[in-house]
Amino acid sequence: MKSPLMSYATLFLGVLALSTSAIFVKLADAPAGIIAFYRMFFAAIMLLPFLLVNKENRRELRSLSKKQWGFGMLSGLFLAAHYVLWFESLNYTSVASSTVIVTLQPLFSMAGGYFLFKERFRTGAILGCLVAIAGSLVIGWQDFQISGQALFGDILAFIAAGVITAYFFIGKHVRKQLSLIPYSIICYASSALLLSFFSLSQQASFFDYSAPTWWSFFGLAFIATILGQTIFNWLLKWLSTSVISMSILGETVGTCILAYFILDEGITLQQGIGIVLILTGLAVFLLQQRNSVVPQVASEEIRA
Repeated sequence: MKSPLMSYATLFLGVLALSTSAIFVKLADAPAGIIAFYRMFFAAIMLLPFLLVNKENRRELRSLSKKQWGFGMLSGLFLAAHYVLWFESLNYTSVASSTVIVTLQPLFSMAGGYFLFKERFRTGAILGCLVAIAGSLVIGWQDFQISGQALFGDILAFIAAGVITAYFFIGKHVRKQLSLIPYSIICYASSALLLSFFSLSQQASFFDYSAPTWWSFFGLAFIATILGQTIFNWLLKWLSTSVISMSILGETVGTCILAYFILDEGITLQQGIGIVLILTGLAVFLLQQRNSVVPQVASEEIRA
């Protein structure tokens, strides 16, 4: 993508769409595995026409090596594990606590980027990251409970944060050689397959759900996944994993605002301060790391 500004604008739209995730999960009256399964299954179905009508996408899918198939399916495995862990955490702790903890993934991505990809960060970028994370902690602090079920939910969310970071690192590697649609379909379909086995092992029903729950499944697939997760998959070609993971801290802001309008959860002064800190930290980080956008080489055709 030629324009860094366009990359960040697209990233903002993806974060906004992803902010609906926790809301749809709360509205869905179904086990975590089933919610995650239908999210991935419907998303793969929605992308399938783009594969079938595009000759280049079909050719690319047929020409994939066993290694590329393996990495794509491994990516789906990590995505499936992330959603099960995160959705399950929402059954034990609050939306705010779970979302805050699961969006702490920049801690994992910056460490991984430093040691695995020799990625270096400016002092201002690190400061911006710390300010944004502090904002997340301010939002969720009043909901943190160091006992019982809430603590278990917080631990699940923290593990989910590490798992989704691994997913982004694998995706960053795969997207260097694979177009968006083939990669996303392999990832989402393999994730749905694994989640179906998990749900069967839990003896969960695949069909006995209310209309609002089915609408939540579709909302998760189209809004949170196609317009959110898939945008991140697309941007992995141009932006670093750290920049994308860092931007997801903005999901906390979007979730708080949506919870206010949809779940009638008020925004306290404490949450308002946290939102300001997150937005400030994100702005500082993205401005400092603007050179992380990979320049487009004129002689190389970058496939969407």
